[in-house]
Amino acid sequence: MIENLRQRLPTYVRRDLPMKMPEAAVLMPFTKEPDPQLILTVRSVHMPTHAGEVAFPGGKRDPGDSNLLATALRESHEEVGLSPQEVEVLAELSPMASRFGMKVTPFVGLVTPDVQLVAEPGEIGEIFRVPLSFFLDTQPELSEPFSYLGRRMRVPSYYFEQRRIWGLTAFMILDVLNHVYDANINVLDDEAAE
Repeated sequence: MIENLRQRLPTYVRRDLPMKMPEAAVLMPFTKEPDPQLILTVRSVHMPTHAGEVAFPGGKRDPGDSNLLATALRESHEEVGLSPQEVEVLAELSPMASRFGMKVTPFVGLVTPDVQLVAEPGEIGEIFRVPLSFFLDTQPELSEPFSYLGRRMRVPSYYFEQRRIWGLTAFMILDVLNHVYDANINVLDDEAAE
């Protein structure tokens, strides 16, 4: 499975999001092992947005960040103690709009399975891992369709050990699954679009 990530992510065709919004970036860290694990966080319940929600390490672009990859790596270091030197970056994915008006760009990276991570308690409540095989073997639950940015879509949710992985985080995971593993999970509501 790890080889699929290495071989197919370089062929990913990035779609732009031509909207003026504040920018943010996240890192999707997979462990380098036969069944890679995806490292996720639970945001602190004291955060002003997305409190208590599952998310990737990341955050808003700072003026000092040279680019969005620098944002993703800096935020990952601040939030979970992941050194930029420990990340093998594989791809930049298409940006997505958050419900709080941020344009969020995900980066997929590989880290060693024994990487030492420490949650920054002011921002992160917990760090956990989910085997990639879980996402490949589990169909997400899809919400009722809703309209957003002129499209009808459904929000995907996964449930792993009492944690709900949904929203932008789940959309980003589906982007990887659909491109790398031909999962063909469609969140656009074709019936409503007709």
